[in-house]
Amino acid sequence: MSLNVILLLILTAIFWGITPAMEKKGLESTSPIVGLVFRNFTVSFFLILIVLFMGKTKEVLATPPKTMILFAATGIIAGLLAMFTYWGALKLGATSKIVPIAATYPLITAVISIVALGEHLTALRFAGITLIVGGVWLVGVK
Repeated sequence: MSLNVILLLILTAIFWGITPAMEKKGLESTSPIVGLVFRNFTVSFFLILIVLFMGKTKEVLATPPKTMILFAATGIIAGLLAMFTYWGALKLGATSKIVPIAATYPLITAVISIVALGEHLTALRFAGITLIVGGVWLVGVK
């Protein structure tokens, strides 16, 4: 893995690590659906500015319809449905328990990757999946 990839992943982990506490505080005074409205409006506004600033309008407009549909579907699944259920759980439960359980999505991804994409289940990958499940169990122990 290149240094650039590692730095991007570290930044991703920091950004994702910061937001649950902020989201939990925000959910104290509103519902998940209202939070999603504000979040998605803000993200859309800044994405439009970034696309215009970077001169990517032609690239956006030239995106193949199949690609548009795939990203629209993932937006509905991850950006709407998953965020709504995640924020619903976050509003009701302890952040330190909710976040690790929600973060088990690599387990789902691994299974789908093996079944739908034909990826191979190696011993190392199986060990990783086992560690994910074990970690979630440890978080749930009182």
